[in-house]
Amino acid sequence: MSIAREITLVVTCEHGGREVPAAYADLFSGREALLDSHRGWDPGALELAAQMAEALGVALYAGTTTRLLVELNRSLGHRQLFSEVTRPLPAALRQEIIAQHYRPHRDRVEGDVGRQVAAGRRVIHVASHSFTPNLDGVERRADIGWLYDPLRPGEGAFARAWMRHFAQRDPALRLRRNYPYRGRSDGLTSLLRKRFPDDAYVGIELEVNQRFVAAGGAPWIRLRADLVDSLALTLVDASTGATS
Repeated sequence: MSIAREITLVVTCEHGGREVPAAYADLFSGREALLDSHRGWDPGALELAAQMAEALGVALYAGTTTRLLVELNRSLGHRQLFSEVTRPLPAALRQEIIAQHYRPHRDRVEGDVGRQVAAGRRVIHVASHSFTPNLDGVERRADIGWLYDPLRPGEGAFARAWMRHFAQRDPALRLRRNYPYRGRSDGLTSLLRKRFPDDAYVGIELEVNQRFVAAGGAPWIRLRADLVDSLALTLVDASTGATS
């Protein structure tokens, strides 16, 4: 979506499903519980991403193959690119997985961002994710997290503005910056930051607590609507320079 001042929104979801390609079904036989867990996918992330993209009139770039096959939000060579399920595979098979199930998503997103930047637009990239409420017995003390690179002023300003708009709608929720992960950790946004300067690219990873997804009903519906509405207002702010 392009608005005043040539702001363009790009919405992605790297962990939108837990699908297993037929060629690798035997690898995951008996691992259904693992596939259904937070390690297999991000429940609710695709639903939220699709709602954002539809409401704001932009394309959605989403991966629905389980992250246990290959991790779309890790760089090539990263130790977490492959899980314990696929890491032992021969190198040729791992390269085939990269070619068929990793590069298409990464190339589509990077290609779109590159075209928009080349056309003189500023890209706001929102990557939709969700996180498990408890990890290794430790409660995550947040309902929503906005991840960004603190060294990029444009990202910090956009995240803070989005949080302010959202807090006006849901003041009781626990909102955090760079939690439950660090915004500068390896991922698709970190790669794009290397490609494009701060004034041309803003990468925000949105992290929603999966307790809302598990509960469903009105709270989950409201949360999605309020995130979309507050994002829309923040995009308007960005177009007028109010987030600078």
